[in-house]
Amino acid sequence: MPNAIQMGSQVPRRGNFLSCALGGLLMRITGWRLTGDFPDVPKAVLVLAPHTSNRDGFVVAMFVLAMRLRVGLMAKDAIFRPPLGWFLRWLGGIPINRDSSRNVVEQSVGKFEEREKLWLGVTPEGTRSNSSEWKTGFYHIARQANVPIIVLALDYGQRELRAADHFMPSGDQPVDMQRIMECFRGVQGHHPERMSKPLVDLNNTPG
Repeated sequence: MPNAIQMGSQVPRRGNFLSCALGGLLMRITGWRLTGDFPDVPKAVLVLAPHTSNRDGFVVAMFVLAMRLRVGLMAKDAIFRPPLGWFLRWLGGIPINRDSSRNVVEQSVGKFEEREKLWLGVTPEGTRSNSSEWKTGFYHIARQANVPIIVLALDYGQRELRAADHFMPSGDQPVDMQRIMECFRGVQGHHPERMSKPLVDLNNTPG
């Protein structure tokens, strides 16, 4: 195991010794580490920030491989046609029909109902550059699916992907969102100048 963190038996897994070894090798070469506590749960919404660079995907992929995780990522269904679609599904991609009468939140909740295990990854900033606010769809997905939120801070300053918090949403959205935001105090994106306004504001106010 390339990291001291152990994942519980209920966590969605995939991969094998080779993928684990590759991820661990990449972590050692790049100097990144995984810290924090992950709950042993079969279903969760993973909230990842800040998202300021395409490089973020590579960093996350290292940990997914190294820890043998299966993390679902929503994407437009049109890109899931063979042969690329097979590979995207293997990576954990989940097709979403944006033309459907059911919105993305409803479709996402449906995916949780269909599967015994699902960790759904979300980047609430929705863009790699200076978003003015966070999208809160992830919160409604977690509430309606009755699953916990796991907060992941991607900190280039410490070269650390940190499991900063996990909790069941209470239904008091402003309070829960503030709890989530506090997990990113002092966290540095790959391009700090591209960080979303809520995170910039957070780091410009006293803790």
